[in-house]
Amino acid sequence: MKVLCIIEQCNPLWASVPLVGFNLYKSLRELTGVTLVTHGRNRAGLEPVRLGHEIIYIDESPFIQSYYRLTARLSSLRGIIWPLKHALAYPAYAQFNRRVLKIFGGPVEQGNYDLVHVLTPILPRYPYAIVRACRTTPFILGPVNGGIPYPDGFKEIARQEFSGLNMLRLFSRLLPDYAEAYKKAACVLAGSSYTRDMVRDMFSLPDNRLMLFPENGIEEDQFHPPEDKARSELLRLLFVGRLVPYKGADMLLEALSMLPPEVRGGSMLTIVGDGPERPRLELLARQLNIEGLVKFSGWVTQQETAAYYRDADLFCFPSVREFGGAVVLEAMACGLPCIVVDHGGIAEYTTPETGFKLAPVSRQSVVRELAMRIETLFHDRELLTRMSGAAVKQSQNFSWPAKAQQLIKIYEQALSRKRM
Repeated sequence: MKVLCIIEQCNPLWASVPLVGFNLYKSLRELTGVTLVTHGRNRAGLEPVRLGHEIIYIDESPFIQSYYRLTARLSSLRGIIWPLKHALAYPAYAQFNRRVLKIFGGPVEQGNYDLVHVLTPILPRYPYAIVRACRTTPFILGPVNGGIPYPDGFKEIARQEFSGLNMLRLFSRLLPDYAEAYKKAACVLAGSSYTRDMVRDMFSLPDNRLMLFPENGIEEDQFHPPEDKARSELLRLLFVGRLVPYKGADMLLEALSMLPPEVRGGSMLTIVGDGPERPRLELLARQLNIEGLVKFSGWVTQQETAAYYRDADLFCFPSVREFGGAVVLEAMACGLPCIVVDHGGIAEYTTPETGFKLAPVSRQSVVRELAMRIETLFHDRELLTRMSGAAVKQSQNFSWPAKAQQLIKIYEQALSRKRM
């Protein structure tokens, strides 16, 4: 197959979506012929790992370069205001989108590619002009993920995270090529059940053109369980993530303080990550008289994070609004049972065999149930061990090579339907 992969955000040196885009691309090019189209700002990260593969960079104008820097500053004045950042970033994406159609519209119409796949941006609020050229060439979209609301019991956190600005996403529906991209796609890949159902309802798509395909994956050479892990009486808890309100690190601290003295004294919590909430969290640990049980590591590299996973026993991640939640998969790959809130993508990784899911009824209920589940695993080390093994096995379904194989099957199905 000759596949045109359009991945605006694709960079091995960056985290989050750019790294997801790169890992999917890297695994795909091992299996089929891929021409990568990406933004010029990814050039420095991609050139050292090009290895002779075809990569086309779309550079932005000097005006957009200045605009991008300005909007990045504006949307970060009080921490990163994500709804505002995404809205202000649209003109930069729009220029990339137009130039992709201008350069590749003709070759796609002429049948130079068997299939076109747009992998990023992941948020389901962007149009894709190249769909105009896909009259006879199958068009694959996604994984798209997002649009997940805050649980009703967490309106205060929603306010702190400027969720009212999410109304800006409604304007996406007015953009040219937005609806057409979804309606013409041979297959739309959705990163979560919520997004899948949202897209189905918005565009009246049949089930055979929708597929659940979580965007995150595992680098098996980096995230794996230790070869020989000595268990101790101490229960080592771990949290990994940005320290912002919706990630719920404060609820984890409160849960730790509620544990019976025997369990609390036999537990140790490491919080890996940084963010605007860190001073408040450190103060909260002191107020709860558990500062001796909590270690704040600050920001660390991904390689260092893997070591933290392998040194821990249990991953606690009470985030109340998570689209993908790669940290949960990483923890599972390193052999950690996971306690998560049953809302969004992270709940779809976790099964009854690999951990516990907490109902997002209210802040108090999450804290109470989190403490109860920690206490259960503190006393039942056999259950902890069984969940650890099941977590590793579950994570293997999400290795990047396994996900690339899934994509190849999706491509083959789209091409077979075209020939019918």
